[in-house]
Amino acid sequence: FKNMLRHRVIPCLLIQDEKLVKTLKFDSAKYVGDYLNAIKIFNDKEVDELIVLDISASKKNLNPNLNLIKKFSSECFMPVCYGGGIKNFDQAKKIFKLGIEKICLQTSALDNTSLITEISKYFGSQSVIVSLDIKKDWLGNYRLFRSQNGNFEKLDWKVFLQKVIKAGAGEVLVNCVDKDGTMKGMDLNII
Repeated sequence: FKNMLRHRVIPCLLIQDEKLVKTLKFDSAKYVGDYLNAIKIFNDKEVDELIVLDISASKKNLNPNLNLIKKFSSECFMPVCYGGGIKNFDQAKKIFKLGIEKICLQTSALDNTSLITEISKYFGSQSVIVSLDIKKDWLGNYRLFRSQNGNFEKLDWKVFLQKVIKAGAGEVLVNCVDKDGTMKGMDLNII
């Protein structure tokens, strides 16, 4: 029972144009080093999992960079999740073949929750993470945010959360845009 309550360390690396970056409120990406060196450090620290998000893939409407994924997946000694530019089942299948254990969907999940169902039925729900970006609007209300184009979605974020769970998402990654990169901790109200 004690093992069930232990903390898990799951770093999230942001890749933009094949460079490791840090953002501030999903803007102003700054180069912070080589992603392979960061992965080696996390190997040494024996983190539980690693999430790698290619933030340029969806914004630029690119397909997943399979060469990039192959490079970092071969360096990881922990389970890895990849997100960025995944638009269909065939792309997900290719990514899993490269040794990735989980995929993270956002833009494609906003557009088509049936993709979540298709992937989770074939690979299992534990292999599908859906990323929700939440941002306060000018009235201070939490809203579902589409990072691809920087716009709010009309659908309530809690309704969308239930929708992706019903579709087969095994995990949900909640990102608070207003707190991103500020080093001020998590938004416990959202959680």
